[in-house]
Amino acid sequence: MWVPDYQSRIIRRMSQDVIVVTGAGGFIGGHLVAALRQQGRAVRAVDIKPLPEWHQRHPGVENVVADLRGLDACHAAVRGAHTVFQLAADMGGMGFIEHHRALCMLSVLINTHMLIASRDAGVGRFFYASSACVYNAEKQQSPQVIALREEDAYPAMPEDGYGWEKLFSERMCRHFTEDFGLSTRVARYHNVYGPHGTWEGGREKAPAAICRKVIRAVLTGRHEIEIWGDGSQTRSFMYIDDCVHGTLALTGSEVSEPLNIGSSELVTINELVGIVEEIAGVTLKRHYRLDAPRGVNGRNSDNTLIRRRLGWEPTTRLRDGMERTYAWIHDEYVRIHGAGRRTVTPRRMAV
Repeated sequence: MWVPDYQSRIIRRMSQDVIVVTGAGGFIGGHLVAALRQQGRAVRAVDIKPLPEWHQRHPGVENVVADLRGLDACHAAVRGAHTVFQLAADMGGMGFIEHHRALCMLSVLINTHMLIASRDAGVGRFFYASSACVYNAEKQQSPQVIALREEDAYPAMPEDGYGWEKLFSERMCRHFTEDFGLSTRVARYHNVYGPHGTWEGGREKAPAAICRKVIRAVLTGRHEIEIWGDGSQTRSFMYIDDCVHGTLALTGSEVSEPLNIGSSELVTINELVGIVEEIAGVTLKRHYRLDAPRGVNGRNSDNTLIRRRLGWEPTTRLRDGMERTYAWIHDEYVRIHGAGRRTVTPRRMAV
C-alpha cells in the first residue's frame, strides 16, 4: 500500500519504538496492524479476546491478551511505546449498542486508563477512535440529512450510551493534551465495513448483516430478506482500506481537533440492499421489521475539513467495497455453515 510521507512522519521519527494497537483482535485493529507491519513497524497488538478469536493475526507482531479496563494492564500495554492507537471498546452494530448501553459506557474505563498510562509512559502520540455517534441527534432526524460537520457535535446530544462514551472520551483526550501535554488525535469514524469483520452473532453492522442475509437467501433458495426499519434511513459507509489510510494520515499530521473519517457517498438502506442483490445476481422479497433498532434517520460525513487539512478523503466506491466484502463473507459463510443449495457464485473483482 502506497503511503504519503506525511502519513508516517511521527511514526518514522521513532521507528525503533513500539507502536501499540489496542482492540487489535477486532476488525479495524486487525487491518491497522497489517498496514503497520507492511511499513516495517514494531507492533504490540493488544485485545481482551483469546488469540483464537482474533479476526486477524500477523507474523512478527507481539500479541498480548489483556483486559484494558484495568490501569495496571494499560501500563503494561504501553511500556516502551511511542505511538498508541486506542481502538479497544465494547461495541457492535445498532442492534448491540441500543440494547447494551451500560456495556458501551464502560469503555470509558479503557479510554481513561489508556490515557493515564500513555501520559505516565511519555507516549509521543495517542490516537483515539471515536464515532459519528457523537453527533447531535437533532441534526439526524431526516433521511435527507445535511452532511455532518465536526462542529455539529455541540450542543451535545449524542447517541445514548455509546455516543456519550465516545464524546466524553474525546473531551478526555483534549484535556490530557491541555493539562499534561499528551499529543492526541481523534477520528470520528463513519460506518466502517470490509473483509475480516464481524458478520454474524449480533455485533455486526448493516453492510455485513445484509451480505449475510443475501448469501443465506441465495444458498438456501429462500429468496426473501428481513430489513430493519422501513429501509428509508440513510447512511454513508467507509471501506476499511480508506479507514486505515485516514487513521495513519491523521495520526501523522498536526491536526489536533476531532476529524471526520468517512465516505460522503450517501445511500438508503434499501439502496444498500439493492447493491448486494445486484452483486449476488438475485432479487429478494423484502420484509420490513419496523420494531427493530434502526438508529437515526440520516447520517452522512462532511469531508470539507479533512480535504482542507489532509488533502485527502475516502475514495472507495460503495459498490466496489461491497463486492469485496460480499465475496469474503460468502466464503466464510460456506466454510462455517456449508454451501446449501447454492445457485449463484459471487463475481470476484480484480483488485
